[in-house]
Amino acid sequence: MSDHHPPPCRGHLFHRTAMLVGKPAMERLAKTRVAIFGVGGVGSWAAEALIRSGIEQLTLVDSDVVCATNVNRQLQATSLNIGKSKVDELKKRLLEINPQALVKARQIAFTEKTCDQFDLRSYDYVLDAIDSLSNKVLLIEQCLDAGVTIYASMGAGAKLDPTQIKAGPLSRTRMCPLAKMVRKRLGKKCVSKEFLCVYSEEPPSDPAMETLCGTGQCACSHSSPQQPDQDASPDWCAQKKRINGAAVHVTAVFGFTLAGLVIQNVVNTQ
Repeated sequence: MSDHHPPPCRGHLFHRTAMLVGKPAMERLAKTRVAIFGVGGVGSWAAEALIRSGIEQLTLVDSDVVCATNVNRQLQATSLNIGKSKVDELKKRLLEINPQALVKARQIAFTEKTCDQFDLRSYDYVLDAIDSLSNKVLLIEQCLDAGVTIYASMGAGAKLDPTQIKAGPLSRTRMCPLAKMVRKRLGKKCVSKEFLCVYSEEPPSDPAMETLCGTGQCACSHSSPQQPDQDASPDWCAQKKRINGAAVHVTAVFGFTLAGLVIQNVVNTQ
């Protein structure tokens, strides 16, 4: 006798969520289009939460491949898929959760050179989980100009206490060096529109040890046969001024909170 079981119907997959929010809200969630820029320690968990909550149209954007140093905090990273595309590996997992979902994997960085390849207005929500400050600010600026709802993650690294994670307007963030730099960059561009972000009020910790990440002697692989273009797939670690430690119980809460902002907004919009 075969052990193969037919896939469960959509109603069964999301029954417990429907009990909480009702069928009309579930129908709205299924039609909601979300793009996640950056699917690392924050974005990967946001993607999982959205798929498990009934979002069925999801675009994943990230140029990077799985590195051994990702395993401690990134959902799709395991010891068996090092060197493979982060977006492709995450897409596989999400489709195992809901095979009916439309998940697009785009292995490309969002930069000044590539931003014209994205129609931000085609999404109902954009989640920013980008590490690069310049690209993060670029995405935020373009979403605000396009009138697209964006929720942005601020610094999840160098933090250990998940109880200090908050969601609120960028102008009200505190104890987050990344948020301060984002405010400064947007101010120089005369961008004054507010948007919600996820941040931590915990003072950041200095690294407890040195790292080889970004030195060329680390275990990271920054190109793949699918994406050999260094402009579209840069070595992010080498570009960072400092590499911080990070813990999954913090980065995941950042991602879940981003997803929660989307879910609550859709559920509460009649």
